[in-house]
Amino acid sequence: MRMSMTDLEPSRVEPEERVVILDFGSQYGHLIARRVRELGVYSVVLPHHAPLAEILRHRPRGVILSGGPASVYEPGAPQCDPGLWQAGVPVLGICYGMQLMVHQLGGRVDRADHREYGPATLEVEEPGRLLAGLGPRVDVWMSHGDRVDALPPGFTVLARTAGSPYAAVEGGDGRWLGVQFHPEVAHTPRGREILANFLYRVCGCKGGWSMAEFVERAVPALRRQLAGARALCALSGGVDSAVAAALVHRAIGPRLICVFVDTGLLREGEVEEVRSIFTGLGMDLRVVDARDRFLAALDGLADPEAKRKAVGETFIRVFEEEARRLEAQVGAIPFLVQGTTYPDVIESGGGAAATIKSHHNVGGLPADLEFQLVEPLRDLFKDEVREVGRRLGLPPAIVDRQPFPGPGLAIRMIGPVTAERLQRLRACDRIVREEIRRAGLEDRLWQAFAVLTGTPTVGVMGDRRTYGEAVAVRAVTSDDGMTADWARLPYEVLDRIARRLANEVEGVNRVVYDVTSKPPATIEWE
Repeated sequence: MRMSMTDLEPSRVEPEERVVILDFGSQYGHLIARRVRELGVYSVVLPHHAPLAEILRHRPRGVILSGGPASVYEPGAPQCDPGLWQAGVPVLGICYGMQLMVHQLGGRVDRADHREYGPATLEVEEPGRLLAGLGPRVDVWMSHGDRVDALPPGFTVLARTAGSPYAAVEGGDGRWLGVQFHPEVAHTPRGREILANFLYRVCGCKGGWSMAEFVERAVPALRRQLAGARALCALSGGVDSAVAAALVHRAIGPRLICVFVDTGLLREGEVEEVRSIFTGLGMDLRVVDARDRFLAALDGLADPEAKRKAVGETFIRVFEEEARRLEAQVGAIPFLVQGTTYPDVIESGGGAAATIKSHHNVGGLPADLEFQLVEPLRDLFKDEVREVGRRLGLPPAIVDRQPFPGPGLAIRMIGPVTAERLQRLRACDRIVREEIRRAGLEDRLWQAFAVLTGTPTVGVMGDRRTYGEAVAVRAVTSDDGMTADWARLPYEVLDRIARRLANEVEGVNRVVYDVTSKPPATIEWE
């Protein structure tokens, strides 16, 4: 069965109580969605240009307008449907979202005399419902170059800062609220309370969204979607695909066949580990050896986007062929289960955000896909996915393992992918992971790995000149992978890693440590 991508509709699990977030191009608007969900209310992210009918289709208790990089007074600045202001739904504008609210309702926004970036103190004049219970002064985080200079008719000031006379405002009989600061970031310590006030005091939400509710709703939804059919699961061995497999397996049992492809781009011992874990869980697991095929697809490719898309298409073709081979045994298999998550979609250019990199399971999918996609985790963040896994009874060895990219080691080596370089990188990766585990740091890090930089470097070993390749070590801390900070590893750990890499891995004579956070970098180098 051949279908175009436009025919595919991933399954959604949406409870009755929802808040819609309109994305105005901020790469970090996802934090608003996470904070809302953490407060027990389901959130739906839509692009800023979503028509009012699409917004109201979700029957939102409230709407949040995100921040963004534009200025509302510039030609072509992103707008929301002006009908939103007559819809009777509470609206909270954050940073650009507040400025847009003011602009569309008749106020004035202009460039600020001084850009306000970093910590500021909110002086509360009239708390209203939004700032209730916070006291007269609140520490907040600012990041803006424009500011509100005049309020629309009927608006009042709730709070100000030294740089923003209208740092929090209210209008529309209390339904329209705006804040110039960012309550969603950790640098606004009481931002969670502000968002909770909007959700519960203004929107009248009752809460109740949780991963237990997600599982309860997802299983029958998957049964309806698959309607007695069989499905293949694109099992990578990582957290996301493992949880997706367990969720679908709970819904349809033995009608799910998990296919694990040995791409040759995996870490040392990974094939054996995955086989042991998933057969132990009672799942039908088929291992396909496609190492030569992936190397051939990557031959001569150095551009990271080209590598990602080559891996993505090869994955799909292997699954299609495996499905055809299995048809003779079990009948038609029209569905393909993937562990796609919300960060995959965001970074691949979903919504209003710019494309950062094409994830193999999103931007790397071919247009003539032969399956209907089943992506039960598409709207979840990594921490939510892990919680779903725990609810499904998956072992810590799966649920708590560090993320590993779908394209594997192909995007942890700068430049071309060869069998020799893969062997070198596998050895480097093993050493980094062994030393992190030895130091008891594995549970404190989001990811820790090695990168072949492709940079030749002169060294000296045994009084002889060497000309090898520099290896970078990357270790980060994060909550969801969308933002990350470089890990302050102890010097003795870095020393052991560097010594072992240079001494044990042929062709490595220099080791560097990546001390860049995300942003401005991404976690992976490609």
